[in-house]
Amino acid sequence: MATEEENLGNVKRQLAKLFEGSLRAVVPDEQDVEPMIAASTGKFVGDYQCNNAMRIFSKIKGRDPQLRNPASVGQAIVEHLPPSDIIESCSVAGAGFVNVVLSKTWMAKNIQSMLIGGIENWAPQLAIKRAVVDFSSPNIAKEMHVGHLRSTIIGDTLSRMLEFSNVEVLRRNHVGDWGTQFGMLIEFLFENFPNSEDVSETAVGDLQTFYKASKQRFDNDAAFKERAQRAVVLLQGGQPEYRKAWAQICEISRKEFDRVYQRLGVQLEEKGESFYNPYIPAVLKELSDQGLIEESQGARVIFLEGFNIPLIVVKSDGGYNYASTDLAALWYRLNEEKAEWIIYVTDVGQQQHFDMFFKAARRAGWLPADANLYPRVSHVGFGLVLGEDGKRFRTRNTEVVRLVDLLDEAKSRSKAALIERGKAEEWTEEELEKTAEAVGYGAVKYADLKNNRLTNYTFDFDQMLNDKGNTAVYLLYAHARICSIIRKSGKDIVELKKTGVIVLDHAGERDLALHLLQFSEIVEEACTNLLPNVLCEYLYNLSEIFTKKFYSNCQVVGSPEETSRLLLCEATAVVMRKCFHLLGIVPVYKI
Repeated sequence: MATEEENLGNVKRQLAKLFEGSLRAVVPDEQDVEPMIAASTGKFVGDYQCNNAMRIFSKIKGRDPQLRNPASVGQAIVEHLPPSDIIESCSVAGAGFVNVVLSKTWMAKNIQSMLIGGIENWAPQLAIKRAVVDFSSPNIAKEMHVGHLRSTIIGDTLSRMLEFSNVEVLRRNHVGDWGTQFGMLIEFLFENFPNSEDVSETAVGDLQTFYKASKQRFDNDAAFKERAQRAVVLLQGGQPEYRKAWAQICEISRKEFDRVYQRLGVQLEEKGESFYNPYIPAVLKELSDQGLIEESQGARVIFLEGFNIPLIVVKSDGGYNYASTDLAALWYRLNEEKAEWIIYVTDVGQQQHFDMFFKAARRAGWLPADANLYPRVSHVGFGLVLGEDGKRFRTRNTEVVRLVDLLDEAKSRSKAALIERGKAEEWTEEELEKTAEAVGYGAVKYADLKNNRLTNYTFDFDQMLNDKGNTAVYLLYAHARICSIIRKSGKDIVELKKTGVIVLDHAGERDLALHLLQFSEIVEEACTNLLPNVLCEYLYNLSEIFTKKFYSNCQVVGSPEETSRLLLCEATAVVMRKCFHLLGIVPVYKI
């Protein structure tokens, strides 16, 4: 259990520490009892609950005459709680559920200390120090499509949440930059540009069109196909001319990818398939020496219990595949990069591949048999993006949607809505552009992240850019309104943080404070379960509680409680901004 200083913002962990002391006193002989603390739902009186009584009673039944039923266990837990300024009162309900009411004074002080010390004091404390997040991973010479959008957005948010939690994150772009298609591309490049100095992004033009044209030649021209197959061998053998052509194609592709990453504000370090290629022979030898790899129908495979097909690690033609590269990459991440948690963000269709590849790594002893122990691996699967027809999202001519075009359309629609509201007259062109970008790109990201990642969702610009309901537009505008309240007060909020005092006398103030204080444990839950939608739900609820419970009932500017309420407004804005940051969304300060 981390120290109290490390858990300044995590109410659940601080309560767990208190109840841990009580449980040790109530059942000293039960060493494996962990406090079961949960935020209370609406039907219970209290802010949090300790739910250990029933489980403890089932273990000790009949051993202690004073603990004759779950309710008496709950009462004993309350009586043995160490003194603390966190808890106002406790009561026992039903089958021993301990309801906890937090102290208003403690809640107010905790929020004030966050305002003075910064929201980093509320960062969760995770059990690891270094993680690899493998996300985005487009293929060289192919267009990034909506599947890459999901992987990129989800991977970036998971990275941001882990980074906020003081984990060093190695953000890895495992691009497809090595394989048989490169022989075809290189040979086509040589045909079109006999002089390699003429190769440039402008000369090659649209890489997707170039890829299709080379594929057509490959499929229809036997002599070209033969040259392309020979080119693969020469490339993999390190022939300088072929390596140079390969590097040129990769560089043109990278520039295309970067146009998407710049719009999304996503940072990645590329370590593609080619990076791990030199490690494959030694990794396969290690697995072979352990007796894991067997010959089967000319291929080299690993048979795994529970799967009716083997994991192929060397194809029958002697070539490597995804499994060989993924095993080499995992070995590198564990042994060279010393990662404790390796997270792969790809569509759910690849689930079986990851299940098999992870099982092979466990058999090799690279990972513990218990999947919850570190070092650990996780596959973060996600569903499809659908069009309004309920099918996979495509353009009218059935082409995959170009991500750059998709994001640019989100921005232009957002800008049109702002102009319609008269902002072109009020703002500078730069303000208009920046707000249109923040709202447009934010809308696309939030529409994706608010869904449980495993489900499919329908891509709908009108719904995304709606300023009502659970959308980024609504949330960004809510944040801007809070900033407007603070501006209109004319008060120096930096000075107020130092001199003002928060008081939580009104029920609306207390409801808002409680939700603010749950921020840290929500981020921890979203990190632990790799579910960004948990954070989105928290952010939407925060906005709703601020508007409907606090602002509707508690006058801010000009009230006797103005200072305290301005500080609550500022605390809400600070937490919202951190949520936006974790979701990769740029906040707006005026509307």
